[in-house]
Amino acid sequence: MKKDIVFLHDLTIETIIGIYDWERRIKQAVILDLDMATDVKKAASSDHIDDAIDYKAVAKRLIEYVSENHFQLVETLAERVTELVLTEFGVKWVKLRVNKKGAVRYAGDVGIIIERGEI
Repeated sequence: MKKDIVFLHDLTIETIIGIYDWERRIKQAVILDLDMATDVKKAASSDHIDDAIDYKAVAKRLIEYVSENHFQLVETLAERVTELVLTEFGVKWVKLRVNKKGAVRYAGDVGIIIERGEI
C-alpha cells in the first residue's frame, strides 16, 4: 500500500481553551502537528500547486479557525480540526497531534493524538 504524507508540524496558535475560569479569560498556545495522506503523483508530474495539498492554505485556515473559536477540551479541538481538514481540503486521512504545553505542572508536553479517515 502506498501512502504519501504531507505534513505541517509545530503550528502554534493562540486560542481560548480549558475548563477552568482563569483559562476562559486568556488565550493559550496550542501546537498542532498534522500529517495528511494524499497521492503526490499528480502534483509531482505537473509541478503545480493546484494539484497538491497547499500546506500554506491549510495553515492559514487552521490559524483562522482555531484562534476564532473557544474550546474547553483538547479533544473537541482535535475533532473539529480533523473534520475541517478532511472536508475542506479533500484529504482522505489525517493524523493530528495537539499539544497544550504547560497544562500540567512538571510535564513538558500534554495533549492528544487522533487519526481520522481512511487510507
